[in-house]
Amino acid sequence: MRCLVLTLGGIILAGGGSAADLEAGRQVATMCRTCHGIDGFAKIPIAPHIGGEPAAYLEAQLLAFRSGARAHEMMTVVAGGLSDSQISDVAAWYAGHAATATLEADPESAPEPCIACHGVDGIAEVEDVPNLAGETNIYIDTQLKAFRGGKRVHEVMSEVAAELTDAEIRAYADWYAAVKLEIGAPE
Repeated sequence: MRCLVLTLGGIILAGGGSAADLEAGRQVATMCRTCHGIDGFAKIPIAPHIGGEPAAYLEAQLLAFRSGARAHEMMTVVAGGLSDSQISDVAAWYAGHAATATLEADPESAPEPCIACHGVDGIAEVEDVPNLAGETNIYIDTQLKAFRGGKRVHEVMSEVAAELTDAEIRAYADWYAAVKLEIGAPE
C-alpha cells in the first residue's frame, strides 16, 4: 500500500518530497479522460489504465514523452504542453486512486519473467513499474513487441522482451488481460 502524507494545499508522496495538488491534478486529468478516463480506467484498448499507478512511474513517463525520450503521437503533444507542476499534480491524481486486482487463474501459472516486477496479479511490486492488471492484450502485446524491437527502450524490459517469442508475448498479454481490475476513488 502506498503511503500518502496530508499537508496544507496538497499531498507529499512518501519519499517524493514535492507537494502535489490533487484538485489541480484532477483538472489536468480532464485532458486525459477521453483515452484514460478521469479515474484512470482506459476508455480505448490501445491506452493503458493509469489509475492507481505509482506516481513516480507516471511522472517519469510524462517527462519522457515531453522530452522526446519516449514517442507517441498523442502523448508527446499532450505532455509537451504540461509544466513540471502539472505533471506532478496529474501523476498524484491518478496515483491517488486505488487499483485492486482479482486473479481467477492459478497463480502458479503466472508469467515467470514478469512477476518479480509486475506481480502475479498485475499490481506492480516495484515503484517505477506499471501495473498490468486488466490491460488489454492488444496493449501489452504492442508494448512487449516495441521493447523487443527497440522502438521502446528500458534497461530491464528491453532485455526481457528480446528473449520472448510471439507466442510467449501473446500468452503473457492474455494472462494479465484476464485479471479483473477495479479502480476506486482517490484515497
